[in-house]
Amino acid sequence: MARLNLTLDDVTLQALERDARKAHVRTATHARRLLREALEEHARRERRLRWAEAYRADREDAKKLLAEMEAGELDLLENEDD
Repeated sequence: MARLNLTLDDVTLQALERDARKAHVRTATHARRLLREALEEHARRERRLRWAEAYRADREDAKKLLAEMEAGELDLLENEDD
């Protein structure tokens, strides 16, 4: 396992130590868990952003296709009345 040295301001360190005590774990263990959770949340957010961008792109393509089809579809519907 690799090591990572961090410099934390006093307020952040106190909050980390307080949360670690509440969780009944060492401060380093708690920091590792929090970092892992943050990375997982970041990955989820990135995935949602990619999905949203793909959805938006698909919708733009669908709008173009619909606009192209509407004129022809309307002609077909008009011919059905005959």
